[in-house]
Amino acid sequence: MLNRPSILAASAAMLALAAPCSAQPARAVAPMADVRDVPSVLHGISVPDPYRWMEDTRRPATQAWIQAQGAAARGVLDRIEGRDLIATRLAALTQAQGDAVQGLEQVGKRLYYLKRARGEALFRLVVREGLHGAEKTVVDPALLEKKTGVPHAINYFSPSWDGRHLAYGVSAGGSENATLYVVAVDSGRPVGKPVPRVYETPLHWLPDSRSLTFVQTAALKPGAPVTDTYKDSRSLWMRLGAAPRAVFGAKVTPQLGLDRLDVAELITVPGSRWVVARTTDTTVPEGKLFVAPLADLGKPKIVWQRFASASDQVTDVALRGDELIVLTRAGAPRRKIIAVDLAKPDLARARLLAAEPKDGVIEGFRAVPGGLLTEVRRGTSIVLRRHADGDTSGKDLVMPGPGAAGLANAPAHDRADLLFAFSRWTEPLQWYRLDGDSAEPVALGVRAVPPGLPDLVVTDVEFPSHDGVRVPMTVLHRKGLVLDGSNPVLVDGYGGYGYSTSAFFSSHNMVWIEGGGVLAFVNPRGSGVNGEDWHLAGHKTTKSNTWKDGIAAARWLIDKGYGSAKTMGITGTSAGGVFVGRAVTEAPELFAAAIFNVGLLDAVRFEESANGATNTAEFGSVKDPAEFKALLAMSTYHQIRDGVDYPAVLLVHGLNDPRVDVWHSAKTAARLQAANPDGRPALLRLDAMAGHGVGSTLTQRQALAVDMQSFLLWRMEKTTLRP
Repeated sequence: MLNRPSILAASAAMLALAAPCSAQPARAVAPMADVRDVPSVLHGISVPDPYRWMEDTRRPATQAWIQAQGAAARGVLDRIEGRDLIATRLAALTQAQGDAVQGLEQVGKRLYYLKRARGEALFRLVVREGLHGAEKTVVDPALLEKKTGVPHAINYFSPSWDGRHLAYGVSAGGSENATLYVVAVDSGRPVGKPVPRVYETPLHWLPDSRSLTFVQTAALKPGAPVTDTYKDSRSLWMRLGAAPRAVFGAKVTPQLGLDRLDVAELITVPGSRWVVARTTDTTVPEGKLFVAPLADLGKPKIVWQRFASASDQVTDVALRGDELIVLTRAGAPRRKIIAVDLAKPDLARARLLAAEPKDGVIEGFRAVPGGLLTEVRRGTSIVLRRHADGDTSGKDLVMPGPGAAGLANAPAHDRADLLFAFSRWTEPLQWYRLDGDSAEPVALGVRAVPPGLPDLVVTDVEFPSHDGVRVPMTVLHRKGLVLDGSNPVLVDGYGGYGYSTSAFFSSHNMVWIEGGGVLAFVNPRGSGVNGEDWHLAGHKTTKSNTWKDGIAAARWLIDKGYGSAKTMGITGTSAGGVFVGRAVTEAPELFAAAIFNVGLLDAVRFEESANGATNTAEFGSVKDPAEFKALLAMSTYHQIRDGVDYPAVLLVHGLNDPRVDVWHSAKTAARLQAANPDGRPALLRLDAMAGHGVGSTLTQRQALAVDMQSFLLWRMEKTTLRP
């Protein structure tokens, strides 16, 4: 999946955002790319590809061109008037809001989480004995950065049930190519040897806390196609201090008929005599389910019983005793939760635990003594709902206010006092302790609402799209802003995999807003804001709805006086590259500037890349005639036309991106520059120590935010100091 990194929304610190700038930086001085067209004939259609040669990023010519483009972009961005004030204000707000805490997991009395303390650039992995115990740092990636000169990040972690050991993965330079380590929590000493090629994937400890299961990708053989990178992964079982053993996988258990892209997690919990294998194709959550006696794990002839396939539309599971709790979309586009008896596993005979809600979409759940807690989405808000045993409708809990709740992980399902994070548009994320139906805030670090923030107006709207369908959007701006069409506006959308934007606080957002900017977050078709039907309405052959919803959003904002075509910006990240890229190429007259952030921009060739081969379930395959036509239509690179006055474009990419190769941005930048060489700039902004955004340091994120904000304001002619 092209998971979306944290949104780096635009900011305009201490800027009036009203008067035109007095000076603009010089245009980029970068080489035009050589045209070496390698057309493809697909289903009778000739598809040009003038920059196919850039896909070989190891070629000296490719590297030289990319580096020259990056240097030219840097030369422009560094000279934009007002960027230093943006950086200063952004740093001040980030410092003022205190510590950042994420990824919390509860096991027994201990809490494990990632923490980036005020003034630090990286998240550390810490452990705490209960809510009031002292913190202890278990893993500090800053030490690895100091040693190697390359930023490292903790990609995942999983504590053993007895709390004595901790498994975690670390990768370098944003690559996400994590190595798995196990450490004794109390002593900090490593246990056993590191295991390479263990990407972010679920780890599961066996109930005895002496062994664990995880997934390792296969080592790519010399000469093998890059599309094999994520095929033939293996589920490994490893005893502490011993070498891992392969126990599940397409080539390990061939009798099960697994696909080469199947990735399987092996789920075990205390109090259950079963091990459940759940597969996905790395992109969509639906897959296969198998069950076997836990006592047989590791035996040469373990008998796996299959009881679900992708058509059963299972999106999440939790093991509890003799039951598997299943979140499914089968017959329920807004999802329902059922319980399967693993002694006689049959989804058709499962009992209903939580019915499909009429007023929202079930995003997730946790099993608790006496029932379930579910996370129910309503637009950009997520509320918690309690389902006592037998209550399939459930009862909403009182939330701290409008915002999005997210339950901490507590895999044992044996505790009633759960922690949850609560995000709002107006203040930094806060953790709460839920005991019964009441919630109280807890301090897992220094948290503060930065002083002096403007009063925020949050407006949820639905606007009509090209076909009359009403699309949800949340618009943010400061109180008292005059809607006279002169305000800088940034439209943000994603629209893939059923992923929906939720309420969140960002110092980047607040700096933009306090300077008079408007932010508009769209949940276009392709997201899951209204359930699976909404996702499928922007999927494969219906994908055009995704970017047409973005175009309609910009038109609505202009009609309502939020901004104008001279002050309208649009951005999309990762799969959101389709949203932003095609909106810009289909309706360039609506926008002054656009940001393509690690975007999927060449949809026709995406399938030929390592991660693209895993994404055909979401976008389609060129092998299918109808899906090929849809891919060609959604491919920004192929829809650029000579002589068109496109808005200014900032293309952002990390050179170590494992999800969307950097050649997507390089090819698109070259095509934009060639299509209108005397037009507005297309800058290729690169980071040699970053990837898809996962694992980027705070320093990297803030530097990117400053470049984005200053670029947008420069092109909107709004960069000037507030008196």
